[in-house]
Amino acid sequence: MNQAERGSGGEVSELVSIRLPVWWTFGGLVAGLVAGLLLAGLPADHVAMKSAELVGSMWLRALQMTIIPLVAALLIVGIAKLMQAARAGAVARRMLMFVFGVLVFSGVASAIAMPLLLAAFPPPDAASAILDTGTVERQQVPDIFEFLRSLVAPNMIAAAAETAMLPLTIFFALFAVAITRLPEGQREVLLGFFRALANAMLTIIGWVLWVAPVGVFALAFGVAVRAGGGAFATLVHYILTVSAMGAIVLVAAYIIGIVLGRIGPLAFVRALIPAQAVAVSTQSSLASLPAMLDSARRLGLRESTADFVLPLAVAIFRATSPAMNMAVAIYVATLAGIELTPAVLAAGIGVALIISVGSVSLPGSISFVISIGPIAYAMNVPVEPLALLVAVEMLPDIMRTLANVTTNVAVTGAVDRGRKD
Repeated sequence: MNQAERGSGGEVSELVSIRLPVWWTFGGLVAGLVAGLLLAGLPADHVAMKSAELVGSMWLRALQMTIIPLVAALLIVGIAKLMQAARAGAVARRMLMFVFGVLVFSGVASAIAMPLLLAAFPPPDAASAILDTGTVERQQVPDIFEFLRSLVAPNMIAAAAETAMLPLTIFFALFAVAITRLPEGQREVLLGFFRALANAMLTIIGWVLWVAPVGVFALAFGVAVRAGGGAFATLVHYILTVSAMGAIVLVAAYIIGIVLGRIGPLAFVRALIPAQAVAVSTQSSLASLPAMLDSARRLGLRESTADFVLPLAVAIFRATSPAMNMAVAIYVATLAGIELTPAVLAAGIGVALIISVGSVSLPGSISFVISIGPIAYAMNVPVEPLALLVAVEMLPDIMRTLANVTTNVAVTGAVDRGRKD
């Protein structure tokens, strides 16, 4: 199983296959933190600090330059697939209804729970060192009318130049729906173009991520010099709090399976254990698909339902995406002192819901930047820490895959119990 299939499935035949140096990146993080600890207190104008800042910022900029075109391409292709699935019949429409409901719950739950969790268990004092942005300018919080007005940008090129992700995301989504209404020949030409654009951007970002160990080493070195041992405590705190949002989705999945799927609690728990074991060991929803199908049969679900819903869920649905991606943005916003108003959180949720459609076919290290970057932009949150946090994504990703696999089976049960045939 290559890394391009992890946690996704479905688009492997359409998108380029990328093998990424995940453990090398994690090694770069650890090496950078250790080197920084050994040189803690080094002056900011020292040549080592300036060199690390240069390398880290160049690598981060290389990541950022692909975000808008890749998000546009993946959103358009992903929404086209959703529209196609919606035409597949009553079972598909019922499934998509559950998918939409779970994704909304996922984003809203994180928007409520994550700030409360950080208020109860605040980040370590040294956590602000991971911002690596200098002085963060306070953003003016718009009122509700200004927020609603900002949803529509009169000039998409200007919006892209200003990285105004919320109106851009809405435009891309509308454009994707419009493409699905075109005659078949025109539709396939445009979708073929955007698939090719996505592949080109994935190739570029794959090159950038191959040098991730160097970029992450440079960023981690600067953080450790400034924060000392607090850098390790910050990353542990970050992993635990973000994973907690995935745990909320996991609990909700059990409720869906037991209540809406009308499955006995003990039977549901027992049937899911093999699929969950595969999910934890592989961190791949696609690799877990055979085990999920076996779990569905153990639960007595119709084979026709499971054989349709589960592969489609693997291809287009990640229940934890809004919750855990919002959690990352909220964590960084808290460090930056950004006021999390209802308008700011609503912007993040809106982008998180739409972006989740386009990121399910990507490896974790790519989807981390592509999914959370637009959310951060929409909430006026610094994106610089993402380049460092991506190095530890493999750990929260265990919770992501575990909750996603459990939710997929739970939704299958709910869809099957709702069939009238």
